[in-house]
Amino acid sequence: MTFTKRRAFHIGGASWLLLCAVGNGAMAQDAAAPSSSTQLPEITVTAPSPIVRRNVTPARKPARVARGVPGRNRERDNQPQPAPVAAAPQQGVLPVVTDQFATVTVMPNEEIRRQGGGTLGDLLFSKPGITGSSFAPGASSRPIIRGLDVNRVGIVENGIGSNGASDLGEDHFVPIDPLSTNQIEVIRGPATLRYGSTAIGGVVSATNNRIPDALPTCAAPPFQTYGLPVKAPLANAAPGCLNVETRTAVNSVDRGVEGGILLDAGGGNVAIHADAYGRKSGDYNIPSYPYLFDQTRPVDGRQPNSAAQATGASIGGSYFFHGGFIGAAVTQNDSLYHIPGIDGADHLTRIDARQTKFTTKGEYRPDAAAIDAIRFWAGATDYKHNEIGLADPADLTTLGVRQTFTNKEQEGRVEVQLAPFNVRFAALTTAVGIQASHQELTAPSPDDIGSPVNGLWDPNKNTKVAGYIFNELKFSDTTKAQIAGRIEHAHLTGTTPAFIPDEFDLNVDPGAIGPATPRNLNFAPKSGSIGLIQNLPWNLVASITGQYVERAPKPAELFSRGGHDATVTFDIGNPNLGIETAKSVEVGLRRATGPLRFEITGYYTKFNGFIYRRLTGNTCEDGVCQAGPGLELNQAIYSQRDATFRGGEFQFQYDVLPVWNGLFGIEGQYDIVRATFEDGTNVPRIPPQRLGGGLFYRDANWLMRVNLLHAFAQNDIAVIGETPTAGYNLLKAEVSYRTKLDASWFGAREMTVGLVGNNLLNENIRNSVSYSKDEVLMPGIGVRAFANLKF
Repeated sequence: MTFTKRRAFHIGGASWLLLCAVGNGAMAQDAAAPSSSTQLPEITVTAPSPIVRRNVTPARKPARVARGVPGRNRERDNQPQPAPVAAAPQQGVLPVVTDQFATVTVMPNEEIRRQGGGTLGDLLFSKPGITGSSFAPGASSRPIIRGLDVNRVGIVENGIGSNGASDLGEDHFVPIDPLSTNQIEVIRGPATLRYGSTAIGGVVSATNNRIPDALPTCAAPPFQTYGLPVKAPLANAAPGCLNVETRTAVNSVDRGVEGGILLDAGGGNVAIHADAYGRKSGDYNIPSYPYLFDQTRPVDGRQPNSAAQATGASIGGSYFFHGGFIGAAVTQNDSLYHIPGIDGADHLTRIDARQTKFTTKGEYRPDAAAIDAIRFWAGATDYKHNEIGLADPADLTTLGVRQTFTNKEQEGRVEVQLAPFNVRFAALTTAVGIQASHQELTAPSPDDIGSPVNGLWDPNKNTKVAGYIFNELKFSDTTKAQIAGRIEHAHLTGTTPAFIPDEFDLNVDPGAIGPATPRNLNFAPKSGSIGLIQNLPWNLVASITGQYVERAPKPAELFSRGGHDATVTFDIGNPNLGIETAKSVEVGLRRATGPLRFEITGYYTKFNGFIYRRLTGNTCEDGVCQAGPGLELNQAIYSQRDATFRGGEFQFQYDVLPVWNGLFGIEGQYDIVRATFEDGTNVPRIPPQRLGGGLFYRDANWLMRVNLLHAFAQNDIAVIGETPTAGYNLLKAEVSYRTKLDASWFGAREMTVGLVGNNLLNENIRNSVSYSKDEVLMPGIGVRAFANLKF
């Protein structure tokens, strides 16, 4: 195998010999076993690329291929078609995506339902190469990909950005709830150019059916363990068709309860979707005392000030016509959650957030020789949250709003996919797109009225227009290449303090922060990528990609100039920041079929002008800063330095032998990221090296699994403002059962129930990437019981 010499992954000799033995056994088993015994359901991903592939060869002009709704078969397009009914994925099967040019992590619906989690960061916390910010576990945890966070990781729902304020502060929640999500895809590599230069690290894409893209199908076929998706007959899409699903769970660690209901109806040319959800939890249990550097505070076995609750609802619909559809949805997300930590507990800090979002999308496949499809997405959001707390911890009458964030944002994207055509040596498919967005942010603070800075920032505006192109070349059935490019124009207006920090000056003149001055900034970042996929023997697929990405600074990096209560920082932006440039290479080897399924990826990224929030060791209060500690807020200055990120991820799953009605197997994972500045010092808050594995049993109904993940101690820390983080062992176990039901009993036709045990060793777990990790422990031992019913 080609990756035996990659020392960067630090796989020990014994582990490597075991992997080779497993691999050789799997290859032999592939040769001896019928292919039907190892063929797994196809994984469908929607976010990576604007190009929807066709079954074409470069030897002849591509033929149109029927795709269902909205399809290219013109005879069938006269009537709306039902959604294809895919084979139900086996519970616990490792989803490996082999037809994309870089690593794609997929969390399908059945895994989301089993694992639970109140945030995307909680849900993805243990995935190779991904963790969560965990500022407020269970309430505010944003995904971090390969050590890159807020300003380099995009989060979208059904193609439109989440558009809250989670990229403006680690304490802010992401307004996408897993209870309403059907699939999550984490995209890395060239495909991120589709979403913008602020997605250098990756894109977390959540999908659901809030805007239906097909008519619902009422009659579902029996579970299929193996085989490709089967399309339902048109007769199943009868007028008045209605599907209902309920999702419920309880959790012992925080006495939490959650529930959601989803309805899909359709008839004729119209499909309707509606959903509503809610969750509530108390202060969660912790294994020991949470505060590392203050042993004087009373704690009753729970993380103080960590309760949370959230509700949401959505209604949407689509109209289907000859060759396409158009739909829209309105969504409401509300959340009220507390901020743990010493300052949060003393001031009873909580965040009351509300978001209203309107989204629309559509697709049209014209009867034209040159154009295959035209697609669009658009959305508008109105977001506001109040950070509530005590102005004086000793006086309960001072409880009130300490900070308010608002975000009004609109965005749209249009893509045109051209029909494939023969360029002699390959079949070329091209997709072009344009994207535009406008954002207006405010963060006034009643605590700072009358001061020179008056809140975190005055209103600032951010307008972007971009164009991009993707070209995919299919040289043969085993070799594909992609070339993509993007150019943007970003126009940012706002105000900055009179104090402009020197990048390496750690001493701040207390009198240097003066009145705000207007700024009008323009950037034109340009990006490009190239990738290659090559199919190899034994169902292996290799890929290599290269990227050059430029990123314009974001408003918080340019215009911040005040206190941020929940993170206990005084943020100072720098309008002199320039464009950040990232040059990266990624190589991967994957196998999605057979008894051994795995993916291994290595990457190297060189940043020129890496922008980061640097804690200086100084403190500020009421618009005045001083050298060293003593004042209320820690000073954080946005700075820019060259940096290098390198690392890799590996995960595998091996079906060892048949047992009872299913398969017994083993699985494992490993990930590492190392990030340093040009002088060899460490980039702040980087995830630790992790190694894990476990055992599983699965069949068409049952899934049983035990898994241990070990995180090594993180001692590669920043010079100022960061402390080492101890390692931990995270032990999880789960059992779930899925079955068909007789609908005549009480109306349900399908049921999934299960138990999941979390942190079963009751270990002290601190997340090294969290600003509050020295004061906030992750939840202790707990059991989650869940039940999903489909009617």
